Order: sequence, then C-alpha cells, then structure tokens
Amino acid sequence: MENVLRPLIVVGGSVLLALLVGWAVDQVLRRTDARHHETPLWGLLRRCRLPLVLVMSAAGLRGTYRQVRWDALQNHATGVGQLLTLVLIGASAWLIIRIASAVVEATYARYAASTRDAARVRRVRTQVSLMMRIVTAVVGVLAAGAMLLTFPDLRAIGTSMLASAGLIGIVAGVAAQSTLGNLFAGFQIAFGDMVRIGDTVVVDGEWGVIDEVTLTYLSVRTWDERRITMPVSYFTSQPFENWSRGGAQMTGTVYFHLDHRAPIPAMRDKLRAIVEGCPAWDQRNWGLAVTDTTPSTLEVRAVVTAKDASDIWTVRVTVREQMIDWLSREHPYALPRINTGPAAAVPNGIPSHRLVKEGRVPRTGRG
Repeated sequence: MENVLRPLIVVGGSVLLALLVGWAVDQVLRRTDARHHETPLWGLLRRCRLPLVLVMSAAGLRGTYRQVRWDALQNHATGVGQLLTLVLIGASAWLIIRIASAVVEATYARYAASTRDAARVRRVRTQVSLMMRIVTAVVGVLAAGAMLLTFPDLRAIGTSMLASAGLIGIVAGVAAQSTLGNLFAGFQIAFGDMVRIGDTVVVDGEWGVIDEVTLTYLSVRTWDERRITMPVSYFTSQPFENWSRGGAQMTGTVYFHLDHRAPIPAMRDKLRAIVEGCPAWDQRNWGLAVTDTTPSTLEVRAVVTAKDASDIWTVRVTVREQMIDWLSREHPYALPRINTGPAAAVPNGIPSHRLVKEGRVPRTGRG
C-alpha cells in the first residue's frame, strides 16, 4: 500500500499545490482587473497562469521526487532529476517572457490611449515589438545556456573550449557577417526612428505600408495585398521614400493635357466643388494652374491635400474621374485633339512631291 500511496502523495500533492496556487493567483488578477479597467496589466498577466503552474509543479517534483520509493525511479534518479531541472529552467524562461510581454503590452496600450499623435504611437509600437523580440532572444539564450550547464560533461568541455573561443568568435563573425549586419541594422531602425510600423514607404518602385518589423527583416504590405519581405539592412544602406516621415499629411497632384481653349476659371470652380464633396480631402489646400504648354495641348495641374497616403490616392482619383466627366459633358472642346488640315494647293504646276521635298509645303494628314 505504501508503494501506491507515497507516489500519489508526492506527485499528486506537488501538482495539486501548483494548480491551487495558479488558481488563486488567477482569481486575484481577475478581481483586480475588474476593479481597475483602466490598467490592462492585470488582465494580461492572467496569461501567465499555465507557465506558473508548470514552474510550481516542476519545482515541487524536483524537490520531492526522491521520496518516491520506486526501484525503477531510484535506479534513474539522476536522469529524472536532470529532466525535472530542464523542465524547471524552460518553464521559468517561459514565465519570464510572458510577464515581460504583459508589462510591455500594458505600457504600450496606456501610452497609445493617452497619445493622439499617430506617428509617435507607431514609433513606440515599433520599438516595443523589437524590444520584446530582444528580451525573448536573450532569455532563450540564457535558458539554453543554463540547461547546458546542468550536464557535467558539457561543463568540463566548456572549460577547454574557452581557450579557442577567440578563434571561434572570429570565424563565426565572418560567417555570419550579413546576419549580424541585419541585427545591428534592426537596432538602428528601432531606436533611430527611421521607419515604423504603419509607415507608408516606396521601395524598389513598390508602394506599400510596413506591417511587421523584426531584428532581421521588414514586411511591406503593398496596395494589392502582396507582402514584400526585405532585410533591414536595405533601409540603412539604400535610399527609400518614407511618406509618413515628419507627419502623415500629404499633397497630391493630378495632371490634365487639354486643348488651348480649355476653360481654366471654370475648371477651378469645378475643382473646388469636387474636393469639397470628397470626404477624403482634409480641407487644407487645393489649387489649379497651367504649368506648361505645347503646340497642341496645355498641361494643367490640380493640387489637393489629404491626411495620409491612402486618402490622397482617393482624392486624386476622384478629381481625375469627375473632372474628365465634367469636361466631356460641359466642355468637350477642351479635350485634346489631333489637328489635321487639307493638302496644300500645287502652285505653278510644280509637282507636290517636289514641294514637300524642298520644304516649301509641309506634310499634312493624321499623325
């Protein structure tokens, strides 16, 4: 009977105690979150219940497993203790990452709720996401190192390996040069405020919005829902356009090529009516002017403004569509034409092909 009750008491007691502690902590966090809705930290910390229970269970079993008087367990006590130690280290790293994630997300949520500047919010969001990845990487490396140090053979080998650590470091640095370059570029982007999540950029002729930033790569979502993944070193070594830098407000242009008889004053009145009826216009500025002329057309430029890149696209296409529709209905003569004329008369009986060849009569016709 003792061979049955003792394992049940040792194993069951450790697991039950861990479950009770996890349940009690979860209840305290739930009630605290209910009383303080303005602080999301307590609700986020509830996600730590599972790793907390695992840590408590591993710690309890690590300290009491030798009390189980099973011959099979006694014969492999060292291996079982090693396994429980590894589980304890891994669970502790998981718990630390969950706690750090809850604290970081709660801090960002409070900052985002109290700040109206969208650019600052995106900058903090980028920095927070990269810092969380750094914390995860550091904790993971430390946990892996702690696990390796629990093996006596590896601990002895590590002493002899220190002598060649310098050479190994040089070789690893040369082999991972591009990776390390991307890593340091990620730090530069995170704290140099070069690009942020949500920024509108143009890279390699592609227009898109940055929707993910890591320590090694960035993901750009294009207007047609494609994802362009680029190394972060590109943004520190190549020129690119950041339309959100210094503010998201933008000015857009729409060009029209029209006949010389185009009614410019009437077009200004129509442009004003179009932008005033467009919800995407931010009411900052608009204008219309003749910017160039050719022997056959006028170049007319309309200038409009909007609060961001998405809205400026909407305003531009709205102005282009409605202005062309209005001109075709109200002023069709203003649309560009290809002028043609009748052939010149032949003077004094000279063949026309000779006059054209000599340049005395211009060539005529369509084209």
